[in-house]
Amino acid sequence: MDRVAKEELVASLHQTFSETAVVVVTQYSGLSVGEMTDLRAQMRGAGASVKVTKNRLTKRALEGTRYEGLGEMFVGPTAMAYSSDPVAAAKITIGFAKTHPKLIVIGGGLGDKVLDAEGIRSLASLPSLDELRGRLIGLINAPATRIAGVLQAPAGQLARVLAAYAKQGEGEGNDGGDGDAAGEQSAA
Repeated sequence: MDRVAKEELVASLHQTFSETAVVVVTQYSGLSVGEMTDLRAQMRGAGASVKVTKNRLTKRALEGTRYEGLGEMFVGPTAMAYSSDPVAAAKITIGFAKTHPKLIVIGGGLGDKVLDAEGIRSLASLPSLDELRGRLIGLINAPATRIAGVLQAPAGQLARVLAAYAKQGEGEGNDGGDGDAAGEQSAA
């Protein structure tokens, strides 16, 4: 890799660190090419990415970003996962590491906070941004549905009461006339 390519890579990584919400640092020693391809596919499916880079170049790219504190984690064969969703990269990485013990989560960063491996596991246990959006829409729709039901219920009840009065009024008119005639016959 020549100097120009290295500078372009550092600039690209620097931009990535500036735009991403979470970075997860892992050691991937012993993973096969097929396993890394599978990890990349899972990340892509969740809107995240995983990248293997040279540690020295990554440390240079971290300078001046909110993830600058992650530099010491880039030792040995490391890969980083990142996403704009604060949970997606952590969730996929932790899930993949459970079935592939050769992928070791070292730590990462969320915003300007440096997280250890346990912090990344905790982050992975949170619902993703899409799950939260779904829950929020459900919460917003539930009251609207309930309000519509409550508003419709009195109108339905009022209609049933009016129908009952109408039936009762019809019944009293017929029964009242017959009852009076029957009462007159009894009195005679």
